[in-house]
Amino acid sequence: MRRTATRLSLAAGLILTAAWPGVAFAASTITGTVTFNGTAPKLPTIAMDADPACAKKHTAPVTSEALVMGAGNKMANIMVWVSKGLPAGKTYPAPQAPVTLDQKGCMYIPHVQGIMVGQAYKILNSDGVLHNVHALPKINQGFNRPMPPTVKEASATFTKPEDLFQLKCDVHPWMNAYIAVFTHPFFSVTGTDGKFTISGLDPGTYTISAWHEKLGTQTATVTVGANETKSQDFKFAVPGAK
Repeated sequence: MRRTATRLSLAAGLILTAAWPGVAFAASTITGTVTFNGTAPKLPTIAMDADPACAKKHTAPVTSEALVMGAGNKMANIMVWVSKGLPAGKTYPAPQAPVTLDQKGCMYIPHVQGIMVGQAYKILNSDGVLHNVHALPKINQGFNRPMPPTVKEASATFTKPEDLFQLKCDVHPWMNAYIAVFTHPFFSVTGTDGKFTISGLDPGTYTISAWHEKLGTQTATVTVGANETKSQDFKFAVPGAK
């Protein structure tokens, strides 16, 4: 009986490997933390007085999201992704679930995000005030979608991979966000803990890129074995700062 069960388990494993070659090995992970090195500059408070409907949505001052940090100078809003090294010819289907951008408190939420080619992009207007979403890609088709108070949702898709580009609101000039379009799912955006995780990788050597909207892009080379987790941290600083 035990031999029969073992044979059945082995046969099932062979069937899965034949049906999805490479999947059994695509279990490697790269993780890390992004920190700011030095004294963080003081960011200005956003003046929303030009639109009282926006100002009254906040009970405390709102600061620019150009540099958001948590405890220990951990950096949020850092896009980290695999920029080189993925297996040649391997393709990755876009998720069925959409990526969502909300306009809430007269801010774009989230400030930085990634999406896959062909994946649905859902744009919400939770504020109930006039907004517009003006996308400024260089490769994909741009758009400028007015969203008056009665329009609660709009949609878009991107058909080509593209590095991070800006979205802005022409009604409220302080509103801006960034999005990148990928052909693969191996990207992550840090929160205020500065942490990122990219999982489901095949074993191999990869170039990992980390991007900040003001401080540019850094890269690192990481080699992972099958089912292995490797750590790669990044540190950003203001250029020329001592």
